[in-house]
Amino acid sequence: MFLGIVPITPDETPETQLTITATLDGTALIAAASASDAGPVVIPYAFDANDPLDRKRQEKRALKRAVYALMQQIHPAEMPWGSLTGIRPTKLLRELCERVGEEEAVRQFRDVFSVRIDKLRLAATINAVQKPVIESVRPDDVDIYVGIPYCKTRCLYCSFGAEIAKKNAIAEYLPFLFRDIENGARLVKDGGYRVRATYLGGGTPTVLSADELDALLGHFEKQYAGYGAECTVEAGRPDTITKEKLRVLRDHGVERISINPQTMSNETLRRIGRAHTAEQIEEAFALARSAGFSSINMDLIAGLPGETVAEFARTLERIKALRPDNLTVHTLAIKRSSRLKDQLEQYPLPPRADVETMIDMGFSAARETGLWPYYMYRQKYQNGNLENVGYAANGKLCVYNIDMMEETTSILAHGAGAMSKRVFGNENRVERIPNPKDVPTYGAKLETLDEAKRKLFLP
Repeated sequence: MFLGIVPITPDETPETQLTITATLDGTALIAAASASDAGPVVIPYAFDANDPLDRKRQEKRALKRAVYALMQQIHPAEMPWGSLTGIRPTKLLRELCERVGEEEAVRQFRDVFSVRIDKLRLAATINAVQKPVIESVRPDDVDIYVGIPYCKTRCLYCSFGAEIAKKNAIAEYLPFLFRDIENGARLVKDGGYRVRATYLGGGTPTVLSADELDALLGHFEKQYAGYGAECTVEAGRPDTITKEKLRVLRDHGVERISINPQTMSNETLRRIGRAHTAEQIEEAFALARSAGFSSINMDLIAGLPGETVAEFARTLERIKALRPDNLTVHTLAIKRSSRLKDQLEQYPLPPRADVETMIDMGFSAARETGLWPYYMYRQKYQNGNLENVGYAANGKLCVYNIDMMEETTSILAHGAGAMSKRVFGNENRVERIPNPKDVPTYGAKLETLDEAKRKLFLP
């Protein structure tokens, strides 16, 4: 059975044409990739021909392996994650372990997907940390997401649909969000669901005033009667954090907060469009500690424009001195709708080897501070084909992050641009409903969205 030919002409080498084919012969799949100046590469692959879903999955994997092997011939390089392109390698490893056993899963990661041994160990470590959290999920559990799609400034690398915060825009948005929360709370009650965790993200939720935060959290608590086991609020920008806002969050029972510097270099902060300084980050962190938050997360980005390994090392030293309970180290991703993508010639990026060094330094700094990796995900167009890793102190991991990244718990999402998803665990299937990003459209479609969510979430 012949499955197809895909001719590809890479922009950077228009004289090279790639041809990719897959031929089915009983239970053997023969994937081949060739180029006008290299190849061919042929990959035989056995799979369960009686399982249509497995067949489709294995077809894709065989084709990717053939292309990866061909690319290694044309551009010799060892990619840390081999031929894996998905954003959830830990989920793949966990599912393989469940299906074929740990030994065979490890073999496939090394021999089939060509994953480097240090990345395999990272994925296996994270799976071990996540295991009790994932095993605690009940069939009636649901996480709640509340989105505030506004920021004080727009970062150079950002592609999210967040708008610059303006009082009149937020005043228009909040009544829509309140109605959405009311609809969601009714759905949860009617479906007999249990709220497992709550997450307020964005954008930057703390662009809201103290009074607006108080009204939002009060309304949420009234409708949902609680946050579940944890509530996390992304404070994000330190220049949006005040003593009064922190008091409001604590008064409403919020114990987890994120303060995200991205870098502690003032020059880089200006370059990427952040309206705060490293000193303000330290001041905001001290305020949050004095307010009594039990868990404070900080985000960093490796590979920011113009940053050197030495600058990243200085950032890590200042973060280690603060001793956050959580640390997330991201690899810069070049997102298609970001300003950075359109202006790359103006913002030279660190070489791949330097970015990988930064990621390794982030791992070491986290361990020196008593933090272990507990969740991971990858994005398209990340420098060096690397990853984002979240680290946490013992007992301080974020349940919502694991649930969301590993797709083990359904998520009911409120807010413009937010994504609800129903996890059908026994079917290894996830269905999604996106909210419109445009605020007026989101408001106009609230009842239609409610109907769609009820159809998805209710029996």
